[in-house]
Amino acid sequence: MNQAYVSIGTNLGDRAAQLDFALRSLAALPDTRIAALSPIFETDPVGPPPQGAYLNAVVRVATALAPRALLDALLAIERAAGRERGARNAARTLDLDLLLYGDRIVDEPGLNVPHPRLAERAFILEPLAALAPDLVHPQLRESIESLAARVRDPHAVRAWTR
Repeated sequence: MNQAYVSIGTNLGDRAAQLDFALRSLAALPDTRIAALSPIFETDPVGPPPQGAYLNAVVRVATALAPRALLDALLAIERAAGRERGARNAARTLDLDLLLYGDRIVDEPGLNVPHPRLAERAFILEPLAALAPDLVHPQLRESIESLAARVRDPHAVRAWTR
C-alpha cells in the first residue's frame, strides 16, 4: 500500500456535509482506506471572484491505486458532489487535490505530484502540517512544517469546529 495525501476543500452549500461526503467517498474507493484526517480549518478564499470562506482538511490514505487512477477517482468524487469547473479559483462544492504520493515525483499531462503549488498554499500546508509535520516534500527536501511556517497566516487560516 502507498501513502498518499489528498486535500479537501469546499465553500459552497453545506460545507460540513460536503466534507463528510468526500470522506465517505474516499473510504469507499477500491483498495484504499483512510489512515488519518487532519483537523479542519476555515480559510479565506484565494483570489477573485468574491466568495465565502472554505473548509479545508487533508486526508492520508493508504492505497493500492496508481497515482493516475487515484486522481481519476478524486475527479469522479468532485463531479458526484456537483463540482463544475469554471474560472480559476472560483467557488466550489468540492475540491480534491492529490498532494503527495509517497515520495514519488510524477510529471504527466494533467497530473503533477507533488502538487505544483503545495509549498505556496497556507490553506493546504496548515492541515498537512497538523497531520504530518515531519513529512518531507520530495522535491524541495524540506519538512511540511518548515514550508507551513513560511506562509502561515492565522488570520486567513483558522481552526474550525462544528
